Amino acid sequence: MSNRITLMLTLGAFGLLAGSFAAAENTANQHASAKNIVIVHGAFADGSGWEGVYRILTKDGYNVTIVQNSTVSLAADVTTTQNALADQNGPVVLVGHSYGGEVITQAGDDPKIKSLVYVSAYAPDAGESLQTLTANADPSVPPPPILPPKNGVIFLDRAKFPAAFAADVGRHKAQFMAASQVPLGVQTFTDKITTVAWKTKPSYYIISGEDHMIPPADEKKMATRAKSVQFEVKASHAVYVSRPDEVAKVIEKAASD
Repeated sequence: MSNRITLMLTLGAFGLLAGSFAAAENTANQHASAKNIVIVHGAFADGSGWEGVYRILTKDGYNVTIVQNSTVSLAADVTTTQNALADQNGPVVLVGHSYGGEVITQAGDDPKIKSLVYVSAYAPDAGESLQTLTANADPSVPPPPILPPKNGVIFLDRAKFPAAFAADVGRHKAQFMAASQVPLGVQTFTDKITTVAWKTKPSYYIISGEDHMIPPADEKKMATRAKSVQFEVKASHAVYVSRPDEVAKVIEKAASD
């Protein structure tokens, strides 16, 4: 047998062995309880709004990481999230809100991930994008007050932000959220999903029953398609701000199941 053939067979064996180890790790992590929680914020808001959830989870003994994404492109946000996952030691529950659901769908195919938690979030399938998902949105809910693009980014109408995004958040807090919006890159609308983590990972979904950003009917449809364990909360899109205790409870369930 030539050296070349021997080398090819050896490399092939190493490849199969590595794949077996990865599959074993993936299975082990899905059956183990998780103490690491990684949270990915959505569009138009950063991770600071998750402070209430963070405080509950850390008090209960969880190691919580809040990913601060640029929301300029899906690829950039996936890379930032993957960097955060690389720093975790042990099984992880990966949480995504709104557009963050796209990020965790693409980044969640990682052996460390025990489960995914979608919070009023997009849970796209392969080939889908924000553009395709919003184009087929439930017409019974008015579309979000998105302003025309400016220099490659978009914002929500500041005056309409509280009612659309945070209707059940205190007036002053909602106004501050409107004033401190994070711009969303236009490119994120056309970036398509290529990896679908919810097809291989257990998932949980919090449906916001009074969401005016993503229609609740659409959230339920995506949750059902992903075979997610569903929880409906009578809350706005900013459910993680207005109902941190209920959001934390679902995350803890995903960590312990």
